[in-house]
Amino acid sequence: MSTPPPSGDSPRGLILAIATYVMWGFLPLFMKQLAHVPPSEVIAHRVLWSLPIALAVLLWQGRWAEVGQALRQPRLLGMALVTAALISVNWMIYVWAVGNGHALDAALGYYINPLFSVAVGATLLRERLSRAQLAAIALAALAVVVLTVQLGRLPMVAIGLTLTWGVYAFCKKSLPLGPTQGFTLEVLLLTPLALAYVIWLTASGQSHFAAGNAADTILLAACGLVTAVPLLCYATAAKQLRLSTIGILQYIAPTMIFLTAVLVFGEPFGLAQMIAFPMIWAALAIYSLSLLQGAGARRRTNRDLTRRMQ
Repeated sequence: MSTPPPSGDSPRGLILAIATYVMWGFLPLFMKQLAHVPPSEVIAHRVLWSLPIALAVLLWQGRWAEVGQALRQPRLLGMALVTAALISVNWMIYVWAVGNGHALDAALGYYINPLFSVAVGATLLRERLSRAQLAAIALAALAVVVLTVQLGRLPMVAIGLTLTWGVYAFCKKSLPLGPTQGFTLEVLLLTPLALAYVIWLTASGQSHFAAGNAADTILLAACGLVTAVPLLCYATAAKQLRLSTIGILQYIAPTMIFLTAVLVFGEPFGLAQMIAFPMIWAALAIYSLSLLQGAGARRRTNRDLTRRMQ
């Protein structure tokens, strides 16, 4: 498969990206069915059932050797352990939030995340920010302040998801492995702990897997599909799309989570949310516009350079 030039988007990549974000958008409906199962048990099954899918994809791609080499490099293993721990905490917060009536906070976290990533890039990588990006980050931060003042508490779910995913994405940039290989290595490292925990649950009679309720067993086994398939689709799509395109499409998932939380789960949407969410949406609109303007400027520069070379 050929990778499209940076100036264009692959139709296949666009379809895969939209499908990925729609799958993530529907994920709360799936996780709500497991609200009675402890989040730690759900995470253990997400790890265990993701592993065979990731391994199958690696074998099909002929890239297992890269993971094998990584397993023999202590420094790389250490980096992968950090990313594995971060994604585990992110999953734990998300599963708990959906099961305990905080899907709206989860949506807020994923709305804020791209702005947090930009702030991390500016702070740690010394990336220069435009005035529009600075305004968007300030507006998002102000929205969090509004929620904190109105609710009398920090929106810990939103902050937790933002921090764990943002730092995870930052650390993944330093991991010298492709997305599929990196994900496989992470679940490989988590598998011994997940397997030991599931065995302990079974031995102590606390397991929901194969414990008489067929629905629980099927849903827990399906955790591998709903975890691995979107991530692997995203890994493929990201290589075939411009950064600006991904930047716009990523709002599909939190928008679907937001609508599900309010319209399906009936979570309260009070005064604090009525003030904060429009502020977040305005921040994202400003940020998205800056992405599109930046992409347009780069395309014009590339065209000018091409004409001069001809």
